[in-house]
Amino acid sequence: MGRLLAWGAITAFGWPLVAAAQAVTELPPVPVQAIRLDIPPLDLPAALARVPVATSASGKPGVNLSEALVGVPGVLARNRQDYAQDEQLSIRGFGARASFGVRGVRLYVDGIPATMPDGQGQLSHIALAAADRVEVLRGPFSALYGNSSGGVVQVWTAAGGPVPVRALEAFVGADASRRASAEARGIAGPLNYNVAVGHFRTDGFRAHSRAQRTSGNARLGFQLGAGRTLTLLVNTLAQPQAQDPLGLTRAQWRTDPRQAAAPAFAFDTRKSVRQQQLGAVWNAEGARDGVRLMGYAGRREVTQVLSIPAMAQQSPLSAGGVIDLAGGYGGADARWTHRAQALGRPLEWVLGASWDGQDQHRRGYENFVGDTLGVAGALRRDERDRVQAFDQYAQLYWHLAERWALLLGARHSEVAFRTRDRYVTAANPDDSGRVRYRATTPVAGIDYRPNAQLRLYASYGEGFETPTFNELGYRRDGGAGLALDLAPVRSRNGELGVKWQSRNGLGAALALFRADSRDELAVASNHDGRSTYRNVGRSRRQGAELAVDGELGAGWRLQLGMTWLDARFRSGFLACADTPCLAPDLPVPPGTRIPGVPRRYGSLRLERGGELGWRGGIEFEGVGAVPVDDRNSAMAPGYLRTGVDLGYGLALGDARLHLSARVDNLFDRRTVGSVIVNDGNGRYYEPAPGRSVLVGVRMEL
Repeated sequence: MGRLLAWGAITAFGWPLVAAAQAVTELPPVPVQAIRLDIPPLDLPAALARVPVATSASGKPGVNLSEALVGVPGVLARNRQDYAQDEQLSIRGFGARASFGVRGVRLYVDGIPATMPDGQGQLSHIALAAADRVEVLRGPFSALYGNSSGGVVQVWTAAGGPVPVRALEAFVGADASRRASAEARGIAGPLNYNVAVGHFRTDGFRAHSRAQRTSGNARLGFQLGAGRTLTLLVNTLAQPQAQDPLGLTRAQWRTDPRQAAAPAFAFDTRKSVRQQQLGAVWNAEGARDGVRLMGYAGRREVTQVLSIPAMAQQSPLSAGGVIDLAGGYGGADARWTHRAQALGRPLEWVLGASWDGQDQHRRGYENFVGDTLGVAGALRRDERDRVQAFDQYAQLYWHLAERWALLLGARHSEVAFRTRDRYVTAANPDDSGRVRYRATTPVAGIDYRPNAQLRLYASYGEGFETPTFNELGYRRDGGAGLALDLAPVRSRNGELGVKWQSRNGLGAALALFRADSRDELAVASNHDGRSTYRNVGRSRRQGAELAVDGELGAGWRLQLGMTWLDARFRSGFLACADTPCLAPDLPVPPGTRIPGVPRRYGSLRLERGGELGWRGGIEFEGVGAVPVDDRNSAMAPGYLRTGVDLGYGLALGDARLHLSARVDNLFDRRTVGSVIVNDGNGRYYEPAPGRSVLVGVRMEL
């Protein structure tokens, strides 16, 4: 019932507003950088969303990426209310099984990867308050970004303008949540700059979910003359505390959604993160040729206390209950773009290569000392993990006729994993090992232009997704070493779409898609607080997306995104029925739904007003019921959430003051915000907050 209400409400509010749109003036197309070629979004034979980031204008605090993705179809971004595990992010069902962080989806910030070479990504260091826009690429052309490209999300920092901006911003809301930030951007001679710092703190909606983080982001662009630019990018994150309330069983959620699981208190489950990153991008653009060189390096330190019982750590092969990670990462990308003609028609191509590496020292400790729980005890794991990816790619865009354009591409990827065990005992043999994966992923798309406002397109591509280090780390037979028998997931993706763009900027897009995968990964065993994985056969994700975005006239603006998605295993396999599970024993028949993926979901925002005077908006977010495990033994119910916001902006001489107030979950619905797929303890449910109020102030000088 919940999913039907969600779908119906979004549709009911969306279509009458689209019909009310009126043409005003024609706006020029804005090229995007998601495809690496100078192609306007309307002409791209792919599903692409380009979303301006204006979270403060809608009364949002600018903490989670999900705040900026309202109205983007295909994307399911779910705030766990657990800053120890990061947000859940999936695109067309890819990435839904991630129990923490982001996998299956590639992340970039200002063109620099936020996804490690093994496919594991993080969102916590993204400075949303300093961002200008988010670009979301879905479908076959995502494969041009290599491993784990079920979709691509790129966040771009705002560039400084000719009028300098100095801004102070503060938000205060429910559960003692508050965020303060300062930003300065502008142009000073050859320098284009944007520097932002922010601090966020919350006591959390649930018990034992207190968190705080401090972040800094700087974008410094230098004009070097003759079409050359140099951009320096600095990013830092300090998250000294993020308590983990763990998931709840369905009974616990129904009884009290604010509670935390008992082991969270017993072990004081928590996570701390520190990260520093530096990047540089050099561009040289000429009339026919362009060169781009990018390099980056960073260091990330993570300490996490888990709730693994002391009894489960008695095995000599146990890695303990405290994770201690520290290491560096970095990479480089070089590409050459050339513009020419073929048979008298415009032609553009790009050739490039990238290298990314991560060198990580992983240690594990017991999470107890004697009878004291939640502290680092005896060493149980000590290893050096390294992963490297070397890719080469090529793309070609050709206007082969007046109304036709062709986009081709290919990428060859090689991802190598290596671990060197430093914790070797008589009962714990050497776990060292290595494995290498290779794949070539071609893509092709064709675009037809009946008139200036309408586009029809078709595209096809192949993709692959390697296991991450977390999935390779344990063998399902209980032996020592990496799970070297795991194969990468291979997929074939097809898409048909239509796009329409009015002269005043209102646009609509409809896409039909299918992705067939083989060697899908699923849980093979679950015991002693650890999960192992195996390849289980074929799967299919297919569906439809609708997007409507733009000005409706008279100051009204609409963002609407709706998705229908059918994601199922096409091969039968065995799954774990209970915990502990040493070997799967329960048949999962073909046709079972892939966990973590709703059949229907969507979001809508309708707003009116500008920077000065009154402004306001209303939002709807609807999500259908979600299976929580491979067996589909239980479902998290669907929901429809409503949010409203009101703001006022006024000029104070040369300064501007913006005041805002926002109410989320207006009708105080009890909902499951996200699920922990295949949780070994049956604690699948992560509750979302009830009705909450947030007020904010922004001063621009």
